[in-house]
Amino acid sequence: MARPPLVDEIDVIGVGNAMVDVLSHENDEFLHRHGLTKGAMHLIDEERARELYAAMGPGVEVSGGSAANTVVGVASFGGRAHYIGKVRQDDLGEVFAHDLRSTGVGYDTPLASSGPPTGRCLIAVTAGAQRTLSTFLGASVRLTSADIDEQLIMRGKIVYLEGYLFDPPAAQEAFRKAARLAHAAGRKVSLTLSDPFCVDRHREAFLDLVLHHVDILVANEAEICSLYRVHDFDAALQRVRGQCEVAALTRGEHGSVITNGAEVHVIDAYPPDALVDTTGAGDLYAAGLLFGLSRGLDLAVCGKLGSLAAAEVISHVGARPMKPLAELAGAVLA
Repeated sequence: MARPPLVDEIDVIGVGNAMVDVLSHENDEFLHRHGLTKGAMHLIDEERARELYAAMGPGVEVSGGSAANTVVGVASFGGRAHYIGKVRQDDLGEVFAHDLRSTGVGYDTPLASSGPPTGRCLIAVTAGAQRTLSTFLGASVRLTSADIDEQLIMRGKIVYLEGYLFDPPAAQEAFRKAARLAHAAGRKVSLTLSDPFCVDRHREAFLDLVLHHVDILVANEAEICSLYRVHDFDAALQRVRGQCEVAALTRGEHGSVITNGAEVHVIDAYPPDALVDTTGAGDLYAAGLLFGLSRGLDLAVCGKLGSLAAAEVISHVGARPMKPLAELAGAVLA
């Protein structure tokens, strides 16, 4: 029997690494000098974070984190969204919590009173709006299964899990608990693979998750090819078809492909007003996709909402929408 709808249902609950993003424009020589692989995400310790922060030029500091960016996008579409992620009871932690709530996203994960400081992601934006990430996980690694509230998870139509969160063992258990509770409540579980290097670290675990525990997979071309160890996108697409209910695969300027096994939808990319910073493009694509799925929209429409949100966020610096996505979505939803 289908579960009756709850009065206080939440469209999307994101679970991820809570971060403060620090963005600055740099050149390739900066990346070379600091041993950074262009376009990749690097996990760094606190000392390395201080070193890179000191070397970066003037930048912008905003609350971030992949899944947090996604639920902010869901809220901008007019959806109900909540976030679960750990920050420290410090200046950046207080800023993170206040900033997230100001977007309309629910956030009540208890602040850590001890341990490492609030995590931060240092983002070097280079020519062509390419971004290279250096992430100090900080307090986010202190997220545990105790932070996963069963009653909250039961209210979420879709629980969205960030692949980056799979690095710390304690957070892995929180990740699995959220998935178990969601399915026990008849809800959907979505996973983003996050980064090819993240896939390399956890390939076998991710393959098992996709096959047995994930309903909606979100990945870019590099990530899905890494997951199945193939060099051809079409080969990866054929491998993932039927592995989960929905797979949404993004391809940058070439748009995206969404499949539910029987259907395959090719979605064009929306041209941005300007190509300034690709940080958050995948996060905001996921926001449009998941908002649409939570409202029961057709797969093709969900993909168009994702492309629309991605185009908005890459037209400016930062990983959060500057224009209300609900207003921009009018033409798609008409």
